[in-house]
Amino acid sequence: MKLRPHHLLCTQGYSGRGYSDAFVKNLNAITAYLRDDNNATITLVRCTDDICRACPHKLGDNVCTNNEKVQRMDDLVISYFGLQLRTYRYQDIIRQINHSITPSMLNHICGACQWYPISACRKNILGE
Repeated sequence: MKLRPHHLLCTQGYSGRGYSDAFVKNLNAITAYLRDDNNATITLVRCTDDICRACPHKLGDNVCTNNEKVQRMDDLVISYFGLQLRTYRYQDIIRQINHSITPSMLNHICGACQWYPISACRKNILGE
């Protein structure tokens, strides 16, 4: 499975809402797999990924209406957590991120996201 770096946070905070029915259906399947399979692996990419596949904002391969915003979030996740574009065991990378993330980091990364105020991000990632 391919994921953008900031989607490591989205998959934790996702709580069943999305841009469209197709997007929600796709993200339901992805998050169920990642949360339930302790051996799930992901490959970090800096382009449209498996979550983007059903997003109505996707205009083409690596093109979306929110490119600048999502690339900034990806850059921040890579920078804060020292990640590389390679394959990881999902549960391991999530533990690494959640061990070192602070409320100010999460707000810096996700503060401009429309889903942040209504998602379970703070609860699921920070334990608040």
